[in-house]
Amino acid sequence: MPATYNAPLLAAAALSAVAAALHVGIIIGGPNWYRFFGAGERLASAAAAGRWFPAIVTLGIAAVLASWSAYALSGAGVIGPLPWLKAALVCITAVYVVRGLAFVPFLLGDRSKLTPFVIWSSLICLGFGLVHLFGLVQVWRTL
Repeated sequence: MPATYNAPLLAAAALSAVAAALHVGIIIGGPNWYRFFGAGERLASAAAAGRWFPAIVTLGIAAVLASWSAYALSGAGVIGPLPWLKAALVCITAVYVVRGLAFVPFLLGDRSKLTPFVIWSSLICLGFGLVHLFGLVQVWRTL
């Protein structure tokens, strides 16, 4: 009989892995990719000037996202339990959801700062967070 894994956490792992790979792609793609994906002109200009700071920051984000993917795989039952699995999944879920709600203050206040990047990145993070939350709720008792 084949093993069954938690589908939402499998999806969450895939989403975080894609996001990690995209961040690596941004480093490879260079300044135009930094601009396109909303990293800001400061990072794009620094990348264009050959500075290491943008690549280090972006690689750090990719590493965090890759570790989040591993934690989702662990929670899904695909790999063995990682240290502090339950607490880590709660924190990861919370970070995604809170980041996803980042556009709300702009709706209530200064809407001039509500850029397409803020809207899209917030909706993406909120979606990632909800997928994590659905999976986490389903496996909560077994963690």
